Amino acid sequence: MFDNTTQVKLKAIFDKPLYQFCLTQLVFWLFICFISLFTLTLWYGPDDWSHINHMLFQAFIGLLLSLPLYWLLVKIWQYSIKVRIISSIISVLLVSFVWTILRMNAFMYMTDEKDIWADLGGWYFGSIFIFLCWIGLFYLTMYYKLLQFEHSATVSAEAEAQKEQLKRIKAQSVAKDAQMKMLRYQLNPHFLYNTLNAINALIEGEEHKKAQQVTIKLSHFLRYSLEGDPDTSTTLAKEIIMLNLFLDIEKTRFGERLEFNFSIAEQANNAQIPSLLLQPIIENSMKHVIAKNEDGGAIKVSANVTNDRLIIELTDTGSAENIDIDKLTSGNFTGVGLHNINNRLKLIYDNNYVFKMSLNHSGALKTIIDIPCQYQTNISSN
Repeated sequence: MFDNTTQVKLKAIFDKPLYQFCLTQLVFWLFICFISLFTLTLWYGPDDWSHINHMLFQAFIGLLLSLPLYWLLVKIWQYSIKVRIISSIISVLLVSFVWTILRMNAFMYMTDEKDIWADLGGWYFGSIFIFLCWIGLFYLTMYYKLLQFEHSATVSAEAEAQKEQLKRIKAQSVAKDAQMKMLRYQLNPHFLYNTLNAINALIEGEEHKKAQQVTIKLSHFLRYSLEGDPDTSTTLAKEIIMLNLFLDIEKTRFGERLEFNFSIAEQANNAQIPSLLLQPIIENSMKHVIAKNEDGGAIKVSANVTNDRLIIELTDTGSAENIDIDKLTSGNFTGVGLHNINNRLKLIYDNNYVFKMSLNHSGALKTIIDIPCQYQTNISSN
């Protein structure tokens, strides 16, 4: 019947509350005019324009009186059903009485009929019936809108739940792949080769007890890495335990050249983070700082909770080697570990996270991870 453009325009008009209200008012009072014309005006009254004009005039007055009635009903909508019923009845009685007086006076003025006050009861009854129909239409419309809203909210909630479910499935799938890449990064032959060489050197130097300690630490570290599931989260405190194992192993190689210190606020200890998150950043500093300096260096890890955000900072002492900081800060993380960290944070927190690297004036590399502080994570807890 209508082309697509016309249908879109009509839908845009009818979806606006003001247009809906005006259209409903117009249809209701035109319907009252239609009923009055065929059941009263043409049936009982003479067929002249004075009665027809009165019929239109009283409908116009009724429409005007329905405006404050509408305003009142909207104001009391948030109250209990008892208050609404009592207020609605009293309002209908008052508005109907005013409308009755006005239309009776108008009838006597616009026609030859005089002294019709004896029929006040009949006129008043008709007014009450009409405004009861009007108020019934109002509540029917309001409850229909409420039902539509609840249905829309339910559909939206279901769609959001499906979206979150798909997002979680995608995150789990990608995290599985990220786990394999991270394990290849963490358990690269270079790291194992150096660690095993250090253990061998300790054995040859007859430092058997120390070699045994390093072997145990390596065993614990490997177990944590292999058993750690990136689909799950872990507390920051547990992640720090793993980092201590890793750094203790590396300290066997570097000795006093390696220093590290942790400054973790108490409220940050139990905060949830994706497991196996920080070690690639530490190893990045080991590779580019400690191993390149004759005097070694220091690595500091600090964490705090500010405005419901968990902020983790990892800082090293800098290196004589030039670091291409543009690549690190551009978001195009080329290293396997750094790339995986950025991808996993994006999948878990969408855009609600910060992962950036910067060089300070002394050449030290600072890494900041800023994520929502969660004590019950959206991913399953470890």
